[in-house]
Amino acid sequence: MDYLSTRDPEAAPASFTDILLRGLAPDGGLYLPVRYPQLDASTLRSWRTLLAEEGYAALAAQIMELFVDDIPAEDLRRMAERAYAPEKFADPQIVPVTPLEDGLHLAHVSEGPTAAFKDMAMQLLGELFEYELARRGETLNILGATSGDTGSSAEYAMRGREGIRVFMLTPRGRMTPFQQAQMFGLDDPNIVNVAVDGVFDDCQDLVKAISADAAFKRKHRIGAVNSINWARLLAQIVYYVSSWLRVTTAEDQRVSFCVPTGNFGDICAGHIARQMGLPIDRLIVATNENDVLDEFFRTGNYRVRSAAETAETSSPSMDISRASNFERFVFDLLGRDAARTSDLFGTQVRRGGFSLAGTEEFEDAAGRFGFLSGRSTHADRVSTIRDAHERLGVLMDPHTADGVTVARRHRDQVDTPIVCLETALPVKFADTIREAIGRDPQIPERFAGIMEAPRHVVDLPDDAEAVKDLIRERIAAVDVR
Repeated sequence: MDYLSTRDPEAAPASFTDILLRGLAPDGGLYLPVRYPQLDASTLRSWRTLLAEEGYAALAAQIMELFVDDIPAEDLRRMAERAYAPEKFADPQIVPVTPLEDGLHLAHVSEGPTAAFKDMAMQLLGELFEYELARRGETLNILGATSGDTGSSAEYAMRGREGIRVFMLTPRGRMTPFQQAQMFGLDDPNIVNVAVDGVFDDCQDLVKAISADAAFKRKHRIGAVNSINWARLLAQIVYYVSSWLRVTTAEDQRVSFCVPTGNFGDICAGHIARQMGLPIDRLIVATNENDVLDEFFRTGNYRVRSAAETAETSSPSMDISRASNFERFVFDLLGRDAARTSDLFGTQVRRGGFSLAGTEEFEDAAGRFGFLSGRSTHADRVSTIRDAHERLGVLMDPHTADGVTVARRHRDQVDTPIVCLETALPVKFADTIREAIGRDPQIPERFAGIMEAPRHVVDLPDDAEAVKDLIRERIAAVDVR
């Protein structure tokens, strides 16, 4: 399987292991496979048996084999087994699915080491990075940005691994105390936390700017763990398949998914699964007050916001106004026209956005590609948390509540079961949970004492050169071989 950049009109092919370590394409685009493998009823039937008899890791390995031909299948299987080892997760099913109410289910993708859905990709990414670096005899300096959960998931997956350093940029003061404690409490020599004077989009822009400096990136071996890295999406495809298998009984039965999203990564994996032929009816985008994605799917206008226009909300992991992975979907929406994609995301987004309103492509977003969307507010998520807790005995985090809120609004428009993807466990968002139910969420035993740990973080301005200087300094100071 070869890969191409969303901005490369020549469609120059690249291998999986090359793009794994590269992250962002040299032209600023994002990688996608040249084609999506196609599933049939026989494959889905065999996967149903595989999941029931051998478990999530075995399913993950088989899905990876469809996209990876430069790593032996046996090595992929061993990496999947380590990534999804039962002792790392709170449930032996890894991603259990439970009914919430009529027509609506919850997929519990937050049972991993840091209680966030991003563990599902990061645990596998850590294995892939360490494997390929060892095979090449190389090292990698991971540069990432987080609005909340990516950082801790990446750091817990990469800490102590041979040949890997992590530089993680966070928006200063914009994460919850628990999220900060998870990250800043780590004292591993290969982990560097950086608090940037700005919002998440500023952090993400710094990552892109530094990655776009080809000489610096090459000299200092800069890689990515944000969802711009294709391997993240590959790992996430697996839980769409497993969730579909757990909800259905027949190979032609369709299911819809509602996904809380700010950066379009989680739901982009669902888009790819649907393009592969997984029987997905609707993909429902759920945003918070930072509703750039909802606005697009309602109007066709993609209007990015400035840092000053980005609201600070009670579902902070979605406080994003420039959705990186949206480029992957628009590339498919435009019939994989790299020149148009490059113009939209390389030029027009810098000018404030673009519009596809009134075009056939915009109609295809809901029609051929199955997208719907909705927006949730602080009052909505508090009400949903309270209702689910009091009426159903289920406690959910604010982002998941955004998803449930939007899924309920679309239930009359969707005649298939809706699976809402969980984002994180409630413990990460104590203030909002307290407001909703009058008490703090219970802290799982594995996180006892986390709030009292000393903090390790470097404060920096919103300046790419300052971040580069820090990277140079830490590379010189610590050998991770």
